[in-house]
Amino acid sequence: MIESPLKLHFNDIHKRFGKRHVLIGANIQLSGGACTVLTGPNGVGKTTLLRIMAGLEKPDRGSIDMGLGATRWRRCYAALRTRILYLHQHPYLFDGSVSSNLAYAISDKHNRCLCQQRIKEALKWAGLTAIAENHAKTVSGGERQRVALARAWLREPRALLLDEPTANLDPEARTRTLELLFRLKESGIALLIASHDPHHFASLADKHLQLTQGILAEELSDNTNVTPFRRAHS
Repeated sequence: MIESPLKLHFNDIHKRFGKRHVLIGANIQLSGGACTVLTGPNGVGKTTLLRIMAGLEKPDRGSIDMGLGATRWRRCYAALRTRILYLHQHPYLFDGSVSSNLAYAISDKHNRCLCQQRIKEALKWAGLTAIAENHAKTVSGGERQRVALARAWLREPRALLLDEPTANLDPEARTRTLELLFRLKESGIALLIASHDPHHFASLADKHLQLTQGILAEELSDNTNVTPFRRAHS
């Protein structure tokens, strides 16, 4: 799925809204097959950082190294958008069935048979086959999140940025979402997860970053008591 491991470095990222500094010299790296969890209080700037990294919001200052040396955000934001996919906390679903929602993620729809095959693969991958023809806006919160992840899987990004992907999900839905995130990580995709509760992702995370008063720093924690994630048997 991915030809070579991803390495993206975001260096000295600054962002302010009026007199309020939300990011002060933030440095962060995305690596293929690795997961970073980002925590911090409400309104601290986690979503802003994710949107900057996804090429959706311009920083005041900073550079990005995509493997060819550092360059300004405005010169590479289009390239960031082709490599990185940002998933909002509340995934937007279009009118129509679950299957038709997945079809939006397929760029080449001219080959109808291939398109339908890819949709079937995505439905199976996300455990959504049984609700393929259900109206997308009637599905549960956990199913909605899996539809969003299935669309992401079809897009084949190099990195996936997720904003509170398990918020308001019951334990079973949270476990199924984590299962899909593990599969994405194992396929070589870089994951960055913003969450208020890093414990939910302790068995998935390789690094924990804390954003406080504009300062991004690595949080060192003892994971010896973390229960390893047990994958469901298919």
